[in-house]
Amino acid sequence: MPKNWSATGLQSLRRGGSLRPRHPFQSLRPELWTQPLTPWQLQCIQELSSRRLQRMPVQYILGEWDFQGLSLKMAPPVFIPRPETEELVEWVLEEVAQSPCAMGTQDGPLILEVGCGSGAISLSLLSQLPQSRVIAVDKGEAAICLTEENAQRLRLLDRIRIVPLDVTLEGSWAHLLPWGPVDLVVSNPPYVFHQDMEQLAPEIRSYEDPLALDGGEEGMDIIIHILALARWILKDSGSIFLEVDPRHPELVGNWLQSQPDLSLDLVAMRRDFCGRPRFLHIQRSGPRRGCPADAWPGPQPARVPG
Repeated sequence: MPKNWSATGLQSLRRGGSLRPRHPFQSLRPELWTQPLTPWQLQCIQELSSRRLQRMPVQYILGEWDFQGLSLKMAPPVFIPRPETEELVEWVLEEVAQSPCAMGTQDGPLILEVGCGSGAISLSLLSQLPQSRVIAVDKGEAAICLTEENAQRLRLLDRIRIVPLDVTLEGSWAHLLPWGPVDLVVSNPPYVFHQDMEQLAPEIRSYEDPLALDGGEEGMDIIIHILALARWILKDSGSIFLEVDPRHPELVGNWLQSQPDLSLDLVAMRRDFCGRPRFLHIQRSGPRRGCPADAWPGPQPARVPG
């Protein structure tokens, strides 16, 4: 596409998905508002419109999307980051800023993201916490590849370990021990109640990976595995930050009370910009079990076997 069309119209459209939307025409020079489109430009618009009429998400049509000021590549069926998740990142950043001494050494916190998708959360934290390091895991090969590509595009590949891993498999935590223990676990896991999957918009049902959405009967399947993983990988006084369904704060709180051996406490809940209970802060209140001493190995490949 011509530079003046792609660099203004498309970038403005991408910004429309952020918490601070901009009108698509705000970036256009006034003389372009009435300038006729060329036949080639019209053909491009018709092709894009055709995909949208097929209910393809705008993020996949454009092939990229903004998240926390980063331009990330998007590709189906990898889960598309939502504006709410930007609030999760902002909360983590606030907590790190308020308690820097508790977040690792002077080199910055070591963070584990479970279910990295496009890498939106991990890469946002890396870009805003220059001394931090991230372990990003996902069981989907498409997600692993997309996170790696986005990390490379943003020149953050040297501070992230991208690990293909299914945290629901028994003993999966053992693959993370060489890189842990971690200061923070952050995740926007699959949390949709299974019975609600059919009510999702056609854009979601037809194009996004259902495994990145379906959290089981009560939306808790992956959440429980993440909390159980903390037994092995989370430092003493370490924290878990989760994005969840509005029905989950009570469910998660009750489940944690039924699992005292995990030594995890639900210490805070935060609402999203629509006022719904959406984010949880869970903290370890006891020692880790069976974990080796703190270690971050020397140079390693960006990806290791799952």
